[in-house]
This record gives sequence, structure tokens and C-alpha cells, in this order.
Amino acid sequence: MIQLILYFVLGVAVVGTLSSAVFLGLAVLGVIRFHADARKQLRSIPDDAHLPPVSVLKPVHGLEAQLKENIESFFRQDYPNFEILFAADRADDPALEVAREVSTRYPHIRARILLAAGSWPNPVVYSFHCMAEAAAHEMLVTADSDVEVDPRYLREIVPPLLDPKVGMVTCVYRGKNVAGFFSGLTAIGMSVEMTAGVLVANLLEGMKFGLGPTTVVRKDSLASIGGYAALQDYMAYDFTIGNLIEKAGYRVVLSSYVINHVVNQKSFLHMWQNQLRWAQTTRYSRPKGHLGTGLIFAMPYGLFGFLAAGLLKHWSLGAILLGVAVLNRLVEAWLVGWTVVRDAAIRRAPWLYPLRDLLGFAVWFASYLKLRYVWRDSRFELKGARITLRQRSSDSQ
Repeated sequence: MIQLILYFVLGVAVVGTLSSAVFLGLAVLGVIRFHADARKQLRSIPDDAHLPPVSVLKPVHGLEAQLKENIESFFRQDYPNFEILFAADRADDPALEVAREVSTRYPHIRARILLAAGSWPNPVVYSFHCMAEAAAHEMLVTADSDVEVDPRYLREIVPPLLDPKVGMVTCVYRGKNVAGFFSGLTAIGMSVEMTAGVLVANLLEGMKFGLGPTTVVRKDSLASIGGYAALQDYMAYDFTIGNLIEKAGYRVVLSSYVINHVVNQKSFLHMWQNQLRWAQTTRYSRPKGHLGTGLIFAMPYGLFGFLAAGLLKHWSLGAILLGVAVLNRLVEAWLVGWTVVRDAAIRRAPWLYPLRDLLGFAVWFASYLKLRYVWRDSRFELKGARITLRQRSSDSQ
């Protein structure tokens, strides 16, 4: 019986090794398409006279890592006409004082601060709703407070929306680690694992979703789905807005621009909770795709194969399976993490990604075991893709 179990595990390892190799092949094609699309987008950027005015919507919550630098990067845009709106759900949120301080150094840029204290299940979506209602311009750029950009950000992400058939633009991102080892595992997962999944999805079916750190919409495409009110109880609002806009008949475009997503997770528990929250939202947003994600990891199958083959006295086969898995992850790290998002951590410590691959598999497995989690200072419970409970930590004490 033990021998049968070991052969079964070995068979699973072989299948997983092959499926992860197929995914790597698709990632190669996805990278080729990304670079081809990027060249077209960069050639089509118009001059200043034809760039539309833009409203940047930025919700804030607390003193996040590198907050001042993140905010200031948006004031340094090489763009002819834009405004920046900030919103928080509490007037005494310390992040608002940082926004005020930075904005005073750029008096030539219009900046406004709003209070968005609503009762929607997803408070971030309510902030977007309030800012969109107050925005002076038709082009709306949403950007999280943990996002850092360079001066060409607006100039590169906005032009695709000049095509009336395009309803939304979104961006991939590289993780920027500011807190140590565990934070680095999350950051490299953003740069490689997340980006690879997006590139393969774009290759196989086109973009049918958005990515939270940045989306760009026009007010008409947003109105076609019922505005932000249609997203008020979705946890994965970024996925949902792109999905609804695509279903409304518009195209969703993946921009060639890559942003920095600042990661500040100082402990294993903090890192694990964030990873699990993201995995659970994906599980309900794209259930079939999330289930299939279990077959794209390489390292778990390499280790299973090494152990099972070894116990069956086939050490050479086990070593081959493990070696193929390690090589697979190193190639994917370089291909996606360096040639696409230019993450310097890939060059300094490429071994981190095979380790991250093991963590990703553990998080994927755990995403099927838990339905309640903490985000910011609130506890959430999901029913499908929708939030059914939002309770502040202070309310439960």
C-alpha cells in the first residue's frame, strides 16, 4: 500500500512538472506579446496638445511605509494638465496631513482632500465614488497609496483611452520591498508570479479584469456599469470593474508601464494574512482559474517527486524532477521579473523565487480552508465574491 501511495505521489509530481513547464511556455509567449504591445503603445503617445486632462483619485489610510515619497511621485508627473484628489474615511487620518504637506510644495498642481465616511461594505470603493463625483475631468486614474511612479506614468497610461472602444487601462507592477525577508517574498511574488499570470491571461483571452494598484477609466465607460456603486460590496473591486467594463462592450488594455508596489510586511503572520486575503479574493473572482493555478507551481511537484522517487529507490529520477523544477522557476524569474518588470531583486537573489513558489502553493492550498480575514482595521467575511460582513476591530472589543 505504501508503495502504491508513493507511485501515486510520483505520478502527481510528473504531471505537475509537465503542467508548470507548459505554463512557462505560455509565459514566454505572453512576454513576447507584452513587449510587442509596449512598442506600439510607446510609439502612439501624442504630444502635449492632444493629451486629455486627468483626475487622479487616491484613497489613503494611515501612515503607510514610504507614504510621503509615494504621494510626491504623483505630483512630479510630466503631464500638461492633471489634478489629484485624496480621500479618507476619517477626518483625523494622519495620511491626510501628509497629503496636505506634500501638496503645499506643489502649488501649481490642483489638489483636493475629501472625507469619504460612508457605509458601503468596501470603504475604498466608496472613496473612489466620492472622488469620481468631485473630479473635474473625464479621465479618472485610480492609484493606491502604496504605489510609487516615475514622471512618465500619466503620459504612458492615459493615451490608450483616447480610443473610444477602450474602456479601461491597467498596469502590472513590481514589488518594492522596504521591510525585510518576509516582505521580500511577497514583493518577488508580485513581480514574477502575479505578472506571469496576468501575461498568460492576456495572451489566452485578453484582459477581462483590472489590477488594483492602478486603473484608468473614462466617466462614460464607468457609467456604463452603473458607476462605483456597482462595486460597493465586492472585495476584488479591481478585478470586477475590468470584468464589468469588458462585458459592457469595451476593451481593457494592459499598459506597458510598470509601477512600484511598496511592500511593508515585517512578520511572517502579516505576510501570510495578506497573501491569504489576495488568494481568497482570486478564488471567488476567478474560481476556475484559481483552481487551475494549483498546476502552475513547480517547486512543490519537484520536491514531491524527489522524495517519492527517492523512497522508491529512483534517486536519479527524483533529482531530475527537482532540478527541472528549480530551473523552471529561475527561468520564469528572469524572463518575467527582469525582462518585463525590471525587478533588481531578481538579479541580486534569484533563489528567492523558488522559495516563493513553495509559499505560493501553500497559500493557494490554504485559500480553500478559510473564509474570514482581517484587512486594515476591519474583519471581513465573504459570500462568494461579495462582502457580507465588515466589522471594525474596535467594534468587536
